Amino acid sequence: MTAPFYVSPEQLMKDRADFARKGISRGRSVVILQYRDGIAFVAENPSQALHKISEIYDRIGFAAVGRYNEFENLRIAGVRLADLRGYSYARRDVTGRALANAYAQTLGTIFSSGAEKPYEVELFVAEVGHSAEEDQIYRLTYDGSVADVSKYAVMGGNVDAAESHLSQNYADNMELSAVIALAARAMGGETEARTIAAADLEVAVLDRTRSQPRKFTRVSRHTVEAAIAA
Repeated sequence: MTAPFYVSPEQLMKDRADFARKGISRGRSVVILQYRDGIAFVAENPSQALHKISEIYDRIGFAAVGRYNEFENLRIAGVRLADLRGYSYARRDVTGRALANAYAQTLGTIFSSGAEKPYEVELFVAEVGHSAEEDQIYRLTYDGSVADVSKYAVMGGNVDAAESHLSQNYADNMELSAVIALAARAMGGETEARTIAAADLEVAVLDRTRSQPRKFTRVSRHTVEAAIAA
């Protein structure tokens, strides 16, 4: 009788983590930054149909890298959860923290399960506050880990080079055009000096100065072109 093949739990988790990380690193970058009037999302995304940045609820935005079908399923689930909570209770009861916790549970369960492969995704969930001090930004990884983010963060692509560029050039209370240009340079890489065209950038913001309850808005191509040309 042949002995069953055995893999230690530690090795299994390591293999699953390596698999997810490799898939995510092949994706193009997403940068999130606080600016003077709110929170900006900047993604390298040449597709005009498949968005990496989306609205979840009034003051909450979502961005992702990795496999599109996987993070799109998560986005839809988040929208449904937010709508249900807002309808059942009150719109103010829908928070970025609650949504991040729900995503963490889902990703953690999938990662720990031996029945399916781990999701090859990383997520940003951000909620804009009435002031910069009240802004909430969460980064979620493939294994369900959650981290608070302050000021800026990068996921996907060459993360180390992008974060190094941001750490040297980011400043508080920057204008929107300045953070768009900064994010584009960071994603281009300090060593590669790769120029990213405006047509390949997807940009959206959570603007706390908007009078409407919904703070999410996409930034026009003309504004992006003007920002990176400056």
